[in-house]
Amino acid sequence: MPFPERSDAASAEPSSRRTGISATLAANETLDRMRRAGVPVLPMGFGEAGLPVHPALRRELAEAAGRNAYGPVAGSEELRAAAAGYWARRGVPTDPGLVVAGPGSKALLFGLLLVIGGAVAVPRPSWVSYAAQATLTGAGALFVPTPPDEGGVPDPDLLAEAVRRARREGRDVRSVVVTLPDNPTGRLARPATVRRLCEVARELDLVIVSDEIYRDLVHDPGRGVTSPVRYAPERTVVTTALSKHLAAGGWRLGVARMPDGPRGRVLRADLLGAVSEIWSCAPAPIQGAAAYAFREPPELVARVDRSRALHAAVVRAVAGRFSAAGARVPAPQASFYLYPDFGPLAERLAANHGVHTSADLSALLLDRHGVGTLPGSAFGEPESALRLRVATALLYGDDDGQRLEALASPDPTGLPWIARSLDRLSEVLTEVTERRAALAGTGPMPAVL
Repeated sequence: MPFPERSDAASAEPSSRRTGISATLAANETLDRMRRAGVPVLPMGFGEAGLPVHPALRRELAEAAGRNAYGPVAGSEELRAAAAGYWARRGVPTDPGLVVAGPGSKALLFGLLLVIGGAVAVPRPSWVSYAAQATLTGAGALFVPTPPDEGGVPDPDLLAEAVRRARREGRDVRSVVVTLPDNPTGRLARPATVRRLCEVARELDLVIVSDEIYRDLVHDPGRGVTSPVRYAPERTVVTTALSKHLAAGGWRLGVARMPDGPRGRVLRADLLGAVSEIWSCAPAPIQGAAAYAFREPPELVARVDRSRALHAAVVRAVAGRFSAAGARVPAPQASFYLYPDFGPLAERLAANHGVHTSADLSALLLDRHGVGTLPGSAFGEPESALRLRVATALLYGDDDGQRLEALASPDPTGLPWIARSLDRLSEVLTEVTERRAALAGTGPMPAVL
């Protein structure tokens, strides 16, 4: 189902380098405060994978704990060779000499934007940090809408128009960031869109930064991810990390594959020069465990397979609850995100709750009902677009025992604690979206916490 009423216009972020705390982290902190105060919450604002770290990874980390030397800025030879093998198994032959490791792909992305320079074209909607990081570099972001019913890749023809217009106005646009699969929508761009994006990037001499951190969490294991590195290897950087498919977000370890050829060698040298003054090197013990992870031993492959199935089952169930409440919900295709559109309920939400923006809607759900989501405006959408980013992976349980049981279950949505969360969500959505006429004469609606 396509996202409606998308503007064809691209827009720029202001060039000021001031920015607040990341919307995802802020939402998580708010929910944590509510939980500590004894308020029941549904934590669906933070994009954490919601599962325990595999015992084999903990073992590898413990064995590497004695590694206390700084090591190479680019990362250990062991880790870079393992990451190169990871990409080679996905049809992307990789020279370990073109791999750079860092303390999370988020840090690597910022380092890349710094050394590439210039303004950054980003999809609308797109992960909150892309535009924020572009603002921090001083050059700002250029938002370009995604094609209807796709995610993570700006419409290539609109991208070409926007970049040419920005350059005529004196802006120096040098790169475009894409997410495959996408956060916030949980959708995939079509291969034809990716191919056309690469054509435009070549015509306009743009570097493509392809964030593929969710690549291994496509719900249909028979459906691959079409990476721009397939069509434009000479200008595509690919990043990934351990935080999503292996649920090791707090370990902060990411890797980047530089483009093939001279451009990649220059970009690698520039990146290493910059990050040597920022983080020196990724933590050595984490690198040791990450090398094991990127070699993909059978026990970790099996864990990723089970994680993928769990994410798919729960996110589809949550999508069904939003759809039943009257929201438009493009079917999630990957990860643990969905992106419901409350546009069909706009008049009712305005009349009954004074909701006119996505921030209003997100605040209503959080403050009155303890349901954490993020407004579409945090992802570059217009304020009036009543879309929310919903993350479902923190519904798997309150402790590791419950989470592991969810991971092993053939029907995780039937587990009591997940079923209760789904039913609570339906109750909240019914109250928020029902017709006020049905409540005539009942007095003010009580808060439900």
